Amino acid sequence: MSIKDFIAAASEKLTPTERRIAELVLNDPTLIAFGTVSDLAQRADTSRPSIVRFATKLGFEGYTDLQTWIRTQLSLQLSSPSQRIRQQESTTAPVRSAIKEAIDQAFAALDEQRLGALATPIANAKNVWILSGETSMAGAYVLHSGLAMIRPDVHLVVEHSTGRELSSAGPGDTAVVFDFARYRRNSITTARALEQLGVTIVAITDGPLSPLAALTKSSQTWCELKIPAVGPFDSSIPAVMAAELLVAQVVHQLGDQARQRIDRLESLWQATDTFLNYTPRQSR
Repeated sequence: MSIKDFIAAASEKLTPTERRIAELVLNDPTLIAFGTVSDLAQRADTSRPSIVRFATKLGFEGYTDLQTWIRTQLSLQLSSPSQRIRQQESTTAPVRSAIKEAIDQAFAALDEQRLGALATPIANAKNVWILSGETSMAGAYVLHSGLAMIRPDVHLVVEHSTGRELSSAGPGDTAVVFDFARYRRNSITTARALEQLGVTIVAITDGPLSPLAALTKSSQTWCELKIPAVGPFDSSIPAVMAAELLVAQVVHQLGDQARQRIDRLESLWQATDTFLNYTPRQSR
């Protein structure tokens, strides 16, 4: 059975309040999958007991039982790469359409006001720590590369050295965390630990009920990106877009500080003969 089936079977017994809850759940099952009783009660403008009664009317023992069931169903829908590759279509047209839609959504989500709010704690931080799940790692690499060239003390934290690298993290620092469902355990638990240490969390994630969004101090210091499937894997494009836009915004906020650091870096590149001095054959 689907959640629609459970609601349909109980529809005659639902009160007007419970119907309002049902409508929310049908529109977005992640409200239950990743939210608490209080989260759903607030969204439905009702009480916690009403949410629990709604779950029991659907035939579950309580909210936790309903939440576990929905999480299982969503996990099956998300599917693993091994399942996706067996479902892959013979044409790339759906992938192209999904990527274009995700790009348009990312530009809408990362407007100038949101970018400014996300960039400010990064520009002002003593240390910047960058964490990521596996499928969003491309965005983390781009952010680390860009930020490290315009400001000092930027660290990309990898899973096997998390404890050692973050042992000096504390108030005045900012952690930028990339992760999307299916959330990587290390990125979520590490972000929680950093938040407890007084580190400001900036979250690049996939919705208000992501476990990362709850760790931010402001509704403006997380952003919601739509992550399409590209064959068996999640697309990296939205995360990379977010990283590049963030770097550009931090450059703007740092001003002369960023320009002076780039000038010093360029001088070092020239002094160490970093780049190949090559002229294309047709221009020789």
